[in-house]
Amino acid sequence: MPRAAPRSRPEGSPRLRVGRATVLPTTHRLRDSADFSAVLRSRRSGRAPGPRLVVTVGRSDTDTPRVGLVVSKAVGNAVVRNRTKRVLRHRMATLLPVVPDHIDVVIRANPAAGSVSAELLRSDLDRQLRTAIERRR
Repeated sequence: MPRAAPRSRPEGSPRLRVGRATVLPTTHRLRDSADFSAVLRSRRSGRAPGPRLVVTVGRSDTDTPRVGLVVSKAVGNAVVRNRTKRVLRHRMATLLPVVPDHIDVVIRANPAAGSVSAELLRSDLDRQLRTAIERRR
């Protein structure tokens, strides 16, 4: 049986990199809506609002820091929302060592987050996470 010719990519198109990205471990994820609510409604939480992201940190009963993302349909279509979540999750996975234990972090993406570069989202997250941790009582 004849084999099909390999597909070639158009000249100048970027090559996709396939590799293992840094992922946020399951033990470091907020999954229960009650946990999200506890962070967002706590009087002792630190909040750092911005034009693209709102970062809120609160005290937790767990030994490890946990992270939750809120990315609504206002951010964009499914492709844009998933890209935004992927960028934020990847960055938080690299920032976990600087987050104190017994802390939960909720990151809410505003509609403007869907139209900016990944680099700008990462820098916003770095700055706002630092601010929210400092503001925590």
